[in-house]
Amino acid sequence: MTTRRDFIKKTTTGTAAVTLGSMVLPSWANARILGANDRINCAVIGVRSRAKAHVLAIHQDTNAKILYSCDVDDTILEEHNAWCQEHIGYVPKVEKDFRKVLEDKDVDAIFIATPDHWHAPMAIMGLQAGKHVYVEKPCSHDPHENDLLVAARNKYGKKVQMGNQQRSAKTSMMAVEDIKKGVIGNVFKGEAYYSNNRESIGHGKLIDVPQTLNWDLWQGPAPRESYRDNVHPYNWHWFRNWGTGEIHNNGTHEIDICRWALGVDLPETVTAFGGKYTFDDDWEFPDNQQVTYTFPGDKFITWTSHSRGIMKPERPGRGITIYGSKGVMELSRNFYKLYDLGGNLLKQEDEANISATLNTQGIGGLDVDHVGNFFNAIRKDTSLNSDIRDASVSTMLCHLGNLAYDAGHTIEIDTQTGKILNSEKAMQGWKREYENGWEPKL
Repeated sequence: MTTRRDFIKKTTTGTAAVTLGSMVLPSWANARILGANDRINCAVIGVRSRAKAHVLAIHQDTNAKILYSCDVDDTILEEHNAWCQEHIGYVPKVEKDFRKVLEDKDVDAIFIATPDHWHAPMAIMGLQAGKHVYVEKPCSHDPHENDLLVAARNKYGKKVQMGNQQRSAKTSMMAVEDIKKGVIGNVFKGEAYYSNNRESIGHGKLIDVPQTLNWDLWQGPAPRESYRDNVHPYNWHWFRNWGTGEIHNNGTHEIDICRWALGVDLPETVTAFGGKYTFDDDWEFPDNQQVTYTFPGDKFITWTSHSRGIMKPERPGRGITIYGSKGVMELSRNFYKLYDLGGNLLKQEDEANISATLNTQGIGGLDVDHVGNFFNAIRKDTSLNSDIRDASVSTMLCHLGNLAYDAGHTIEIDTQTGKILNSEKAMQGWKREYENGWEPKL
């Protein structure tokens, strides 16, 4: 009799059939015959906010179990334990050091919802430990890590899905299929936007590290800094040592859907404008930004963000508009709307379950669909909706937006590698510096 782990291993390395005695069944029949061997044991790492959506989605699968909740902050873990008891009816084992979780051979898949600087290094370590990986966007802190993570997936052969959950939206899938059928003619532009009204993060004061927090492990691969009172648990997004700015924090979602709808890969040029206009504080990225990407075939994508000031109140807080020669599409996580060139609504499709779009948890039906797709890929070797190779391209576009902004001029891109052809200054951001002993390697 095969063990559960033997089964998981076989069904994720392309096994074409399952043998029971003398009977051979095709792989599509696996779901009908599986029992305990179908179980997927999970660990959720970084459990303050976005992880809540992961936990609820995992819990929807009757044959998936969360073995571990992992975080470097005891206060966050205590809150999460109480939340788990209330929402899923049990409390997973608690661990502060994710490396101990990776040592547990019963863990099949890890879900990463840590700060950005940990995403790729932790995902790579998970792959090296034989785990499947669901990693929140962005999948990397810089282009070098982007390439490294794809290479790791190829080397270790496990499933890696990025958490850009709109790729599992049935209405978005429908929209992309309609575009392929020509319902809006030749598509030429994707417009991605995000608005919020984030407050000042102030100027951080050096204070003692809270006793509940393992600050050294929190920093992990990042060069060491003293603890300040305006970084943990959320504002790290706006510091370059750990975060990647609004274009990654939210733009990854909308830029990804634009790229999917237009059928494009890496851009030919990237131009970025913007700045920090609103507050005198420690925020290190532009708080208002415009990025334009041009692609082969005379197509382009724009990204517009207003992190601190909702400048366009007639629009929802975020979304995507796709322009074609015969019509226009408006997309979000919750709907698809089709218009003619005169702005008349021709068609509307809504998601069966509404997903949150502006809070930090983003909980909704798309998480269930996206995690379900991840589990199906593990169990039956079906396709991922956001396989890391494709997801890394959308992540790369966001990196290039930041690099073009830093360079202060239009950058030209090698569409095969993503490398920048005309700016040594921009290429300086290709790879980060790592704390000694923490650099990820294959």
